[in-house]
Amino acid sequence: MKAVESLNHIGIAVHNIEDQKGFYEGALGAKFEGFEDVPSQKVRVGFFRVSNVRIELLEPTDTDSPISKFLEKRGEGLHHLAFTVDDIQARINELNESGFRMIDEQPRHGSHNMKIAFVHPKSTFGVLTELCEPAP
Repeated sequence: MKAVESLNHIGIAVHNIEDQKGFYEGALGAKFEGFEDVPSQKVRVGFFRVSNVRIELLEPTDTDSPISKFLEKRGEGLHHLAFTVDDIQARINELNESGFRMIDEQPRHGSHNMKIAFVHPKSTFGVLTELCEPAP
């Protein structure tokens, strides 16, 4: 199996991005890059850059969004780690063939116009793992 290319971003579930923006910009010195709404996932994302890694704060836009459900169960905090891959469908197929449980059998649309797919945390020792294929 081919190695991932890099850590793409760290996803953190929050109730309100604005409430946390000062911590990331002030205390950590992260550069705020902006917001993006991802209607298909019912989430608003706030992007922060620390060197070559992006931190994504994930705020639910609907009470039945996956992030809203996560916040109800676990509260605010680390939601997922995302890794860049060069051919997401091939990677999904490889993981399936190797016995990993996928949440997404087909890539879907994510922020920054990326194709994304999630590996179930039961297959990754409790860490929700996202695969990202950046737009060409």
